[in-house]
Amino acid sequence: MRMSNLLLPTLREVPADAEITSHKLMLRAAMIRRLGSGIYSYLPLGLRVLQKVEKIIREEMNNADAQELLMPALLPAEAYQASGRWDVFGASMFKLKDRYDRDYCLGPTHEELFTQTVIDNVKSYKEYPMTLYQIQTKYRDEARPRFGVIRSREFVMKDAYSFDTSDEGLDESYKKMYDAYNRIFERLGLDFTVVDADSGAMGGSGSQEFMVKSPVGEDGIAYCDCCGYAANYEKAECVNAPKPSAEDGGDMEKIHTPNVHTIEELVSFLGAEPYNFAKTIIYKADDKYIAAMVRGDREINEVKLKNLVGCTDDLELAEPYMVRQLTNAEVGFAGPVGLDIPVYVDKEVETMKNFIIGANETDMHYKNVNIGKDFTPHTVADIRVIEEGDACPRCGKPIKTAQGIEVGHVFKLGTKYSEALGLTFQDEDGQSKVVTMGCYGIGVTRCLSAAVEQNNDENGIIWPVSIAPFEVIVIPVNAKNEEQTEAAEKIYNELKAKGIDALIDDRNERPGVKFKDADLIGIPVRIVVGKKIGEGIVEYKERTAPSSAEKTVGAAVDDVVKFVESRR
Repeated sequence: MRMSNLLLPTLREVPADAEITSHKLMLRAAMIRRLGSGIYSYLPLGLRVLQKVEKIIREEMNNADAQELLMPALLPAEAYQASGRWDVFGASMFKLKDRYDRDYCLGPTHEELFTQTVIDNVKSYKEYPMTLYQIQTKYRDEARPRFGVIRSREFVMKDAYSFDTSDEGLDESYKKMYDAYNRIFERLGLDFTVVDADSGAMGGSGSQEFMVKSPVGEDGIAYCDCCGYAANYEKAECVNAPKPSAEDGGDMEKIHTPNVHTIEELVSFLGAEPYNFAKTIIYKADDKYIAAMVRGDREINEVKLKNLVGCTDDLELAEPYMVRQLTNAEVGFAGPVGLDIPVYVDKEVETMKNFIIGANETDMHYKNVNIGKDFTPHTVADIRVIEEGDACPRCGKPIKTAQGIEVGHVFKLGTKYSEALGLTFQDEDGQSKVVTMGCYGIGVTRCLSAAVEQNNDENGIIWPVSIAPFEVIVIPVNAKNEEQTEAAEKIYNELKAKGIDALIDDRNERPGVKFKDADLIGIPVRIVVGKKIGEGIVEYKERTAPSSAEKTVGAAVDDVVKFVESRR
């Protein structure tokens, strides 16, 4: 490709709406352009990277015996209504009606449609196991699109679904996809961690995420260096390590705490420690209200709580007027004693003695409170967020935490969708049985941002060779010098003949401009043809090397081939 023909509107200034490194660099390097909130087009360089990511995914999926097909993006409501997810997705699903007033959506994910495809086209148990996949655009009406293509409303996803006749078969299919995912992300040049995860709206049992560690990641990761345990915050198990509570203070006693609403204010007012308190939060779960309690210095894990309660819509904090109606007090004074709604208590609170709670009366709290004696919870369970330094649930050593970008997710769906939609098979004895399923997704467009977040410097992007838009760039220093341009053309053509994805900067620009653009767009190797070409010498520089080296033309070409082929 010739840069003189390339649509490459690079930017020297950082766009005002770009928040994180990958967003800034992908805009500056002319990879993407914003069309609307959470909606991006891919310019030629960005599309080349996207296509290379897709190629790696296809190769590994095909090697794992998965079959590619393509579903529509415009989908009828019936299948989602049958599975119950028409309502579960809520406002995040783009819903619309056709001219005949029939309900449709823009596909957020395709479990139901793949299931229906198998129902309609697979007749014999002998055709199982089977894994089908597609690479296709998805649509989700994100409340807060941000970070470029990390969280957008339109994005490319690879979704795959396995179909088996037994749980043992599902285990085998899941393992094949798990192994394929590891190979995919290794080939993409990503530094990733596999963590246990919550299945969310997808349902099912086993679930693992492939996370790229990054400070801008929206997901928290808890991991243990000692035993290898790793889990998303939403899933990470919490082990009780109770702090010493207040000494026995006798019976529950109401105390006056004027204008004291928060744990921090209570600590100061009462001269106690945060772990002597238990805070009560009121939530709306579907059409009912509940209360949740954790220790004063902990945070409620709303995903754990939502799963425990079993609500289908998002869990929401109760409106202040409902808190006042339910507790007869202003916000900040809620407590479990005398509350007429279910109270879900974190298991850590169960270990506490003589703690302090809100009294459901403005400016009042109770002290010397004990579970069983002063109130009885509806349920005791793990509903808190794990924290740095907490005990590892596997080995007991201190947990570490980090932020991560989710790039892949695998689920053991079981029979959730096959039962709902009626996907069965006749076994060899003529008995009707339900098919068991797995689901496997990769955020294709998100992989681009994750790669840039992990591979960049002050000059621009450093693409891994396997997904770089071009593998090498040839730069004649002076485009008006016939000797340099002829040599550059020869090197360019020779590299292409050897199967190297080459770019030549044949523009009539200053050398500094050419070098800056090459670094900004992240080309892995640069060959500069300058004044020494008459001696058969060029400059060879790898993108991450501190400096360039002079080599003969033949050596430079050979080194490019070796460098690229060892990293594809």
